[in-house]
Amino acid sequence: MSAAATGPLVVIETHPIQYRAPVYRALQQQFGIPVTVIYGSDFSVAGYYDPEFKSRFAWDTDLLSGYSSVFLSRTAAGGAKNYDSVSPRGLGAALRTAAPAAILIPGYSPKFLQFAWFHAWRIGQPILFRGETADRPQSGNFLKVQFRERLLRQLYRKCAKLLYIGQRSKEHFLNYGVPLQKLVFSPYCVDPAPFQAAEPERASLRAQTRRELEIEEDRTVILFSGKISHRKGPDLLLAAVKSLTQDERSKIVVVFLGNGELAPGLEAEAAREACVSVRFPGFRNQTEISRYFHLADLLVLPSRRLETWGLVVNEALLHGLPCVVSDAVGCGPDLIVPGETGDIFETGSAIELASALRRTFALTRRTEIRCLCRSRIADYTVLRAAQGIAEAFADVTC
Repeated sequence: MSAAATGPLVVIETHPIQYRAPVYRALQQQFGIPVTVIYGSDFSVAGYYDPEFKSRFAWDTDLLSGYSSVFLSRTAAGGAKNYDSVSPRGLGAALRTAAPAAILIPGYSPKFLQFAWFHAWRIGQPILFRGETADRPQSGNFLKVQFRERLLRQLYRKCAKLLYIGQRSKEHFLNYGVPLQKLVFSPYCVDPAPFQAAEPERASLRAQTRRELEIEEDRTVILFSGKISHRKGPDLLLAAVKSLTQDERSKIVVVFLGNGELAPGLEAEAAREACVSVRFPGFRNQTEISRYFHLADLLVLPSRRLETWGLVVNEALLHGLPCVVSDAVGCGPDLIVPGETGDIFETGSAIELASALRRTFALTRRTEIRCLCRSRIADYTVLRAAQGIAEAFADVTC
């Protein structure tokens, strides 16, 4: 940390998030930067219902130790119970009390974070921005598109540093006129602590979980992990597998890990003509999912709409699992090397997905491919993400 800094880095978040809290912990513990996170609500650690997951849960990993935190509300006292209802009440006072040397804002939606920008400007300290950014298709109302572009250009100009999470994020900032010297790499990452991701753990977890789900070892398992919703495209995966030959389908089991509105319909559709063997283990928390990555031979993320990153790909590669993703998935240019760590297909095309599956089958069950997958993710770590923020903080507080 710069010797000139006289206060902490203050982060403003709606709620504790499982892939961000470890970065803040590393900033303080590994880089010596005092971090205070102002949270609008504690619903993600107290427990909440996610309408897209169709599940109620609380994250089962430590999201609060190793740095300071302030909660503007708690669900037990009537505070916000979901992302969209978080209130900015008390945010300005909490920010003044924290006396930041710099302020980190992780987005510009929902309204809570829009208020965060307003209060950060009033404080007058340097603003760092690290959010999910990518250039969106230029569709919709022309005036709305122009207004959004003008607004983002103004927001970015007011930032002292902008932290890009990957290649598409960097391109987005450059396309909006951000000077290269204001950009710092702080990759999107997952914390490996909850996982049993190493090669020695693969054999036992793979065999055990296949037995539990009644899947023979010679079957190829395709894993979908996430919200079973239209935007994530699990039905597209099922359609792609149905388009394969009967001989190919007979060797495949598709595991849909998660929950969501499409789950009942997918199970019914799988049993119809050109039937596909499927399993639905339901939602599993962070400490429970390694067994399903090891169970599988490849992961598919067939998102229909822009997916600014796709952290499930980080998780899969960490376990040595090659991935097939649509070209709407933001991490594709960073993490997917066709023929090595997976493949990329045209968004929305079941036929192109089927072709990508066929190519990726050749990568499965190979030790050298699992090594390539883990190597590809090696720079997308909590420590590297924290290092980028630390560099930006030092630059703006010196």
